[in-house]
Amino acid sequence: MLVAAAVCPCPPLLVPELAAGAAPELDSARAACTDALGVLAAARPDLLVVVGPAEGPGRGPHPEGTRGSFRGFGVDLEVRLGRDTGTGAAGELPPSLAVAAWLLERTGWSGAPVEGLGVGESLEPERCAAAGRDLAGRAGRVALLVMGDASAARTLKAPGYLDERAEPFDAGVARALAQADTSALMALDVEPAHELKASGRAPWQVLAGAAERAGLSGALLHDDAPYGVGYLVAAWS
Repeated sequence: MLVAAAVCPCPPLLVPELAAGAAPELDSARAACTDALGVLAAARPDLLVVVGPAEGPGRGPHPEGTRGSFRGFGVDLEVRLGRDTGTGAAGELPPSLAVAAWLLERTGWSGAPVEGLGVGESLEPERCAAAGRDLAGRAGRVALLVMGDASAARTLKAPGYLDERAEPFDAGVARALAQADTSALMALDVEPAHELKASGRAPWQVLAGAAERAGLSGALLHDDAPYGVGYLVAAWS
């Protein structure tokens, strides 16, 4: 059963070593992520599953101990998902889960075992929800760390340029996360989310499926759009 969830953005710039001189611009987002992870720790889960957008070989499950790096972004920095299990987990974390692993290491996560799930951007809503229901049944007390950005089309300099649909889209997601409104998250359409480059759509719908009968309350901890990209942080408990 799902007992808690944290929703965080997943830009590699969240890692200060990658942000360089721009690092202070995301200080408030980092602080909010730390608070959200504190909610997960307080819930004392039996299992923590990190869910994030992924493509190619990054899709699918990632066992505890899987490693990731930020070498592709020009920084020789390695991370590991949870504990070192000594089994030499195959594969590498996709960028979203590498950012999550960095957040967990930064906050000193030492609680429940940690696993990862990379979700394809085009995965249909009902399949996302089914994956979430499956995750919620994995242990008596399950927590989710859900990674994903809102739209990337809030300004002319945004990765997706300026799209007038972006701000209302992000506002709707923010309301849904603040209210732990699973129906509103499930109502997000695949195509508009893709056009707005909102990488969080599928992971948020995994969360919606996991939380269907959990009766959790939500709190929005951060809502900003530096660089024209919506970064939302929320905690459900």
